Parts: sequence; C-alpha cells; structure tokens
Amino acid sequence: MKLYRFSLLMMVLGGSAFAQTQKFTMAEAVNGLRTNLAIKSISQFSWSNDGKSYIQAVKGGYLITDLKTNKQDTLVSLTQLNKNLTDNALKAVPQIKFTSNSHGYFNANDKMVWVEKSGSDWKMKNSVTIDKEASNLKVFANNQIFAFTVKNNLFVSKNGKIITVTNDSDENILNGASNVHRNEFGIDTGIFPSPNSENVAFYRMDQTMVADYPIIDWSVTPAENHNIKYPMAGQTSHQVTLGIFNIKEQTTTFLKIDGEKDQYLTAVTWSPDSKYIFVGVLNRGQNHMKMNQYDAVTGDLVKTLFEETSDKYVEPQHPLTFFPNSNTDFIWQSQRTGYNHLFHYSLEKGLVAQITKGDWLVTDILGFNEKKKEIYFTSTKETPLEKHLYKINWTSFKMQRLDNAEGVHNGVLSSDGNYLYDMYTSASIPRVANIINTNTLKSNTILTAENTLKNYQRPEIKNVELKADDGTPLYGKIILPTNFDPNKKYPTIVYLYNGPHLQLITNTFPASGNLWYEYMAQNGYIIFTMDGRGSANRGLKFEQAVFRNLGTIEMNDQMKGVEYLKSLPYVDAERMGIHGWSFGGFMTTSFMLRKPDIFKVGVAGGPVIDWSMYEVMYGERYMDTPQENPKGYAAANLLDKVQNLKGKLLMIHGAQDDVVVWQHSVKFIKSAVDNGVQLDYFVYPGHPHNVIGKDRVHLMQKITDYFDLYLKK
Repeated sequence: MKLYRFSLLMMVLGGSAFAQTQKFTMAEAVNGLRTNLAIKSISQFSWSNDGKSYIQAVKGGYLITDLKTNKQDTLVSLTQLNKNLTDNALKAVPQIKFTSNSHGYFNANDKMVWVEKSGSDWKMKNSVTIDKEASNLKVFANNQIFAFTVKNNLFVSKNGKIITVTNDSDENILNGASNVHRNEFGIDTGIFPSPNSENVAFYRMDQTMVADYPIIDWSVTPAENHNIKYPMAGQTSHQVTLGIFNIKEQTTTFLKIDGEKDQYLTAVTWSPDSKYIFVGVLNRGQNHMKMNQYDAVTGDLVKTLFEETSDKYVEPQHPLTFFPNSNTDFIWQSQRTGYNHLFHYSLEKGLVAQITKGDWLVTDILGFNEKKKEIYFTSTKETPLEKHLYKINWTSFKMQRLDNAEGVHNGVLSSDGNYLYDMYTSASIPRVANIINTNTLKSNTILTAENTLKNYQRPEIKNVELKADDGTPLYGKIILPTNFDPNKKYPTIVYLYNGPHLQLITNTFPASGNLWYEYMAQNGYIIFTMDGRGSANRGLKFEQAVFRNLGTIEMNDQMKGVEYLKSLPYVDAERMGIHGWSFGGFMTTSFMLRKPDIFKVGVAGGPVIDWSMYEVMYGERYMDTPQENPKGYAAANLLDKVQNLKGKLLMIHGAQDDVVVWQHSVKFIKSAVDNGVQLDYFVYPGHPHNVIGKDRVHLMQKITDYFDLYLKK
C-alpha cells in the first residue's frame, strides 16, 4: 500500500514537473489555438430584440440569458429543430438569426428555413429550396425576402418563388458578386437590399475586357487550366455599374454614374426611407472621391454631397451610417484629418460637425442610444496597441470610455444602446467577456477563459519601442529563448509584414502574438517582430510614408530593429534570419537582395517580386501606375537584383495563388537561373495565397527545418 502511494505521488509530481516544461508540438504551434488549445469563447453572441437578454450558441442548441436575473434557459435545441426536419435532418446546430425570442431563420442543407416557437416547442414555419451552388446569400430587412447568386447571376426569393434578376450568359459579367474591385475599399458584398424590402441594388461587374490569367489545377491528369480575370497595375481593369431591381415590377434601373468606366464604386448605402442610394465614386487614380446621391427610381444623380481629394490617395472604407429615425442625417467615416474620424453630415446642410477628433482613429461604429444622443464606437485613443470602447454625445461631443481593462476590446451594442457586450483580451488575459450597463457603467463578467497554455514552457517577451529616422515611435516585441542565458549568443529570426492594413504588434493573447514564435524560442531562437511605417492603425502619415516607393522606408524602419538586435550581447549578429509572407515575403526577399549582408538566411512566402504584376486597386493606390512611377517600380522590382544574393533563401508559393500570382516567384527562379544564382524553392499544390489547415503544419516544419539547417550552425 505504501509503495502504491509512493508510486502515485511520483506520478503526480512527475506530471507536475512535466507540465512546467511541456513544449509545443509543431501542430500545436501552428493550429493549437484553433484546436486543442483553443481559448473558450461565447459563440454567436447576439442581443434579443428587446435588449433584456442575450443569446449564445452552445453544443446542441442556443441558450438565452435574462440580464436582470442571470437566469439561463434553452432557447432552442437541435432536437426540437429536427422534429420538423426529419426528411433532411441537421447534423449540427445551424447558425440561426433570431428575429425575436420566438422567431428565427437559418440556411442549411440547401434550404432557407423559418422557424417559430409554439408552446415549449419550435415548429418549421416554411422553407425554400435553393440551388446547391447558391452563394452571397442576403436576407432583407423584413426577414422574409432574400437574394443570392448562382454562378454569375442574381436571384431573389419572395413568398417561396424564385425571381431571376439577371440572366447574363457570359460568365465574366458578374451580378451581385462580393469580389467587386477585388474586395478593396471595404467591399464585402455585392447585394444591397432596400430598407423597405421592395428593391435590391447590386453590383454588375463586367470583366470581359480584363486579360485572362491561368490558374492550373494539378490535381487532375491531365492538368486543367481555370482562367481568372486578374487586372494588373497599369493595365485594363474591369468596369462596374450599380443596378436597382424593383421586385414588384421586376424591372432594373441602372444608376446614371458619370466618370471613367474603370472607376471604383463603394460605400453603397440606402437612405432609411428607401428613396435614395448613395455611392462613393472614386477615380481610378484613387485621389478624388465624390459622395453622390441618386434617385432610386430613376437612377438620376440628385447631387454630390461632398468630395475628398488627396495628393496621394483617398481610401473610403465604410458606408454611410444614418442616425436613428433620420432620413437626412448620417455619419461619414473619413481619414481627411490624418486619422479615421466621425463626421456628421446632413442632406440639407452638408457638414454639420466633426464628432471625434485627435491623433487616434475610430476603428468601428457599434451603434446608438437614440434617447441620449450617444454614438458607441471602438478606437485606438489610449494607445495604437489597444482598442477600447467609448460613447460620445453627438451634440455636446462629451466622450467617455466604457471599459476599464487594458487590451483589445470588441463590442456588440443592444438595439436600445443600454447594454454593451465587451469581449477583450490582453497579453496576460486569454479572454474575458462582460456585459456593461452603458448608463451606470457597471460591468458583469459572463466569461473568464482559462489559460490553455498554462502548462507549457513559455518564453520571456519584452515590448520594444524604437524610433524611425523622423522620430516616429515604432513598436515591436523580442521573444527570448526559454531557459535564456544572457551570457550565450543566440540565432535570431526577424518576422515581418510591414505592409498596409495589417498590424502585428498589439496587446493581445498570447503576448508573443504567435505560438510558432514560442515554439522557436523553446528551440533556442530569439524572435523579433516590429511594425514599421506603412502598417495599420497609426494614421495616414504613418501609412503613406511608403507611397510610390514600397519596400524602402519599410526596410529603413526594420533596420532600426536590426540595429537594436545587434546592440544586444546575446544576439549573434552572424546568425540572423528573416521570414515573412505576402508583403512580408516581398520584404524578406528585398532584404536578402537590397541589403544582402544583414541576414544569413531568409524564408519568403507568397512574395510580390514585381509590383507591375500585382492587382490594380492595391498596387496603384500605393505605387500609382508603372507608367506614372517607373522609378518606384524599378526600385522595388526584385527580378534584376537576384545576383546580389549572398545568404540562403527559401522561396515558397501556393500553386493556386490568385492574389500574388505564381508567376512572381517563377520569374524570380528564371532570373536566378539566368544569373547563375542558387536558391531553394518549394510549392504547395492546391493552396491559394496562404497554406492553411493541416498542410500549414508541413509548411512551418519546412521553414523551421530550413532555419535549423542554416542558422543554428
């Protein structure tokens, strides 16, 4: 018995000792936070219509929680739903949109299904079968009519009847598609139902004039070519118009929008009374935008509400947000002052006021409290590394922060504005969810997630603040090896992106930002990462510093990080590596060729090699056209710099990449061969711009092995 107890004690102690030194597997480092190490969350949070309770998805159904009593009940279960769907039973709980506590709808098994509560049970009210290839599904405000696309055409379902809106036989004329202007300018849909549910506006994208680009499917024999339309910088782009379909009359009117045929149409917004539609009309040069008002019946221009111009670029990214119960007053989000802020406009008076001001940016509007004339939003006011929740009175401009914890906060506001769901994370907090009373600011915690990484060997992470040449603060992180010895010298890897619309350094969990960094730290590496000028959430001056000369300012800023690393006695300056993907792949390759004495090893994934082969919208925004900016394109072009390579370079590309097309790295290989330069190369068949899923484990093992082979020596 004593022996048994001793053995049991050793097992407990041994387990504890093991837990303190447990290392990540590569699978955990890559996908762990989405699988076995996932942080607990509240799934599909939504407010009830009356704002007195909230709904969340759980295994087997949905729960509803009363705010006053905290009493939790099952709102609907999978079992209840399947009683009515025996012919086509659901295997998992569908994503239900609850229109009230007793009504909802969902899309599953090629059907739109409406359900309603009947006593203690739920019954199927009706259902509509939709095409198996249906996509871009959009439900109207009345929660009954919906629109969808099949291939390149748009359809509407009303009272169970499918109405054909468009019938274009040419697959390169797309109606209602969400990928208009390649999803730049905040575009995520091509279908815009009117608030009264009587009309639907839709993008019509004609790309017949755009050159075909081959994407080869290697999984079949013989391989098959699937052409896409890929408009490259300086070349012919697609042409977009905006149609309005009247469902009752089954007629379509196109807005009479003047300007270049290849201009950009964005920020599409209906007036709340459904009489007008607003469109941000941006020239192809992206330096002049008109916010136009059109008559929804005739398609005629009513007036231009305002214009925005820039000597660099204008980038509208949000539709108009109308004030509650107003057909005339709205909020426009603009970067015209250098940071994204809220501007109050009136259709009659024009600009009424700038609502938010300061050297920080509004990141999202959450909603309103109409009675108190308050707007709720998230912003970077405290620090660019965090997001917090605020309210501001739109007449007095009195502003108040609503949360009290460091970190990155996201919110969901109840319809009346009285309660705010606050979910946040920070370097030391995996996830916390609160319900904030927006009147009293009292907060009730409904979730405190456990740290799923607590049993693992974790590295020390230090925040770093450096200064660019012009004194601009640059934020970064250094991740030290586990069992760090300051008297040793360690191989060091710089991970970077440093391109527009992305920020690597934030106060979120885990503090490292990426478990692969920690995996490398467990295996004896120092990891350094930093956001240089050009990256997101620092304002226009910070972002536009790279205008017309991508790669140069970014390298100058990253060199500040390199100088910092070289100043540390434990960094081995002779064993420094660099890695990045996409824009980060471009930066990695740029460093290996334009500053070839810095890094011994580089791994570049999905890299832009020649910006003239990148897409029109993004490329011309930051570089203008190759015809307008030949020097900028030449300086950034890496095809004629391959002969400068001194270190070891591994280049990786997805064979089906339709963002940074495969030709970038293929041409780079050709240039290497022409110049007698050796490099290493790997392709991932079946993957587009990034390698995801289980194959990503293979990718990161490949990258790790490369650094181990050439950097650990």
